[in-house]
Amino acid sequence: MNRSFDPTVLEMMDRPQPVSPELERDLERIRQLNRWFGSYRVILDFIRRWIKPGAGIRIVDLATGSGDIPRLIVDYARKIGAHVDIDAIDQQAATLEIARKLSAPYPEISYRDANILEWDPVEPYDIVLCTLALHHFSDEDAVSALRRCRELSRRFVLVSDLRRGFLLRAGVYVLTALIFREPMTRFDARLSAARAFSFSEMRDLAIRARWQNFGHEKFRFARQAIWLCRWDEHHP
Repeated sequence: MNRSFDPTVLEMMDRPQPVSPELERDLERIRQLNRWFGSYRVILDFIRRWIKPGAGIRIVDLATGSGDIPRLIVDYARKIGAHVDIDAIDQQAATLEIARKLSAPYPEISYRDANILEWDPVEPYDIVLCTLALHHFSDEDAVSALRRCRELSRRFVLVSDLRRGFLLRAGVYVLTALIFREPMTRFDARLSAARAFSFSEMRDLAIRARWQNFGHEKFRFARQAIWLCRWDEHHP
């Protein structure tokens, strides 16, 4: 089953648009999927090792969407007495508007409207995150995105995404036929399943991006992650 990617076909949430009930509902559905199908668990598995009580950490979340990953991290940091400053980057203005509204109680998060392939901060970050975004790119741009993740980090990088295969395609089809039936969610979810990288393809992308000594693991619910640790840290 080959990857299907047509750069002229955008997911509906990626198209220029104003804030609308349809977009807000779609982003809510994505947050539910992240919570129920393992994305939060993958992030926390790493964050619990990388953020220590009392630490001060600078983080960037690339292609942040509605900001649920930054909020998840701030909640954890507050719980253990760590301080985090998070820059959350996305180039969809309406999505950022929704994210800012949802994050009003989170002054630790700053939202920035930028293309992650072009954005150039003043200094690198302790942790660079990119969650469920890589499949939005062509192979070449995905390599560029991974290269940028490595360049932006002085300590840790975590890139997690879907893992293409029969179980992903079948699961997404059933979910969007029976539960998540909104047109935007159904269209985007099925397109994402077709565009996701396989486990071996994800590894090849990291190698092409000149990642060295990186970790790569499969997770439940057709998820996968690759990561870099600059201080000889290892995944627990």
